[in-house]
Amino acid sequence: MIEILFASYFVVFGLCIGSFLNVVILRLPLKQDLVSTRSACPKCNSQIKFYQNVPILSFLFLRGKCATCKSKISWRYPFIELLTGLCAFLLMPTNLSVEAMGFFFFYFSIACVFICHFFIDLDHHLLLDSLNLYLLAIIFPYSLIMYFWPHWVIGGAIGFGGPLLVTWLFYKIRGQVGLGGGDIKLYGILGLYLGPMGIMLTIFLSCFVGAVVGLTLIAFKKTSKDRPMAFGPAILMVAAFQIYFPKYAHYIQSFFF
Repeated sequence: MIEILFASYFVVFGLCIGSFLNVVILRLPLKQDLVSTRSACPKCNSQIKFYQNVPILSFLFLRGKCATCKSKISWRYPFIELLTGLCAFLLMPTNLSVEAMGFFFFYFSIACVFICHFFIDLDHHLLLDSLNLYLLAIIFPYSLIMYFWPHWVIGGAIGFGGPLLVTWLFYKIRGQVGLGGGDIKLYGILGLYLGPMGIMLTIFLSCFVGAVVGLTLIAFKKTSKDRPMAFGPAILMVAAFQIYFPKYAHYIQSFFF
């Protein structure tokens, strides 16, 4: 019984954070206030009452429609809430010690940034500096404490310098920008945590995943080769695999390097 209550606390915590992430994903790219402005329907602009803003339950109670104008509520809102709740559950510590809770908030915070980055990049083709700086504030102190300096210095240099060099060469040859600044900064920050070999694997696998997804979308005529595609989700999926499943990522890394 205690274990169920313990798990329920983290799931509810994750659902509530997921509700806030929906606000971040919607408002941050538009430079809107994240805290003081109350939530409103994007169609009719009617304010959402507090009891209509309960994670998951409100969506089910309202049958996926606005209480005022009856326009459909995007499935993404409950999906992001469920996804964040699932992350909190899977990362849940076995005890409430300071060390265990510290690791929980470290990995859960990274997951939250990844979720926001993923959906914002899909919508706006942007990896925002504010989220990258927040991720840097999480990862850099951890890497500074946990790893010897060559790990995070060389990893960060490869993560930032490698893609930047390739993008510069691509621009000089083709006259087009290959990677956005947000992608390059994200690689650099991830390099601090993943180290030299890890970030090289991230770059390789994210390019592979991005190419496969892009070619598949073109084949099914969901996009065209001349239309820009968000590359951030490919980076984030590969990095999430490396961070949260390090054992399996190490097998792949050992194979390539």
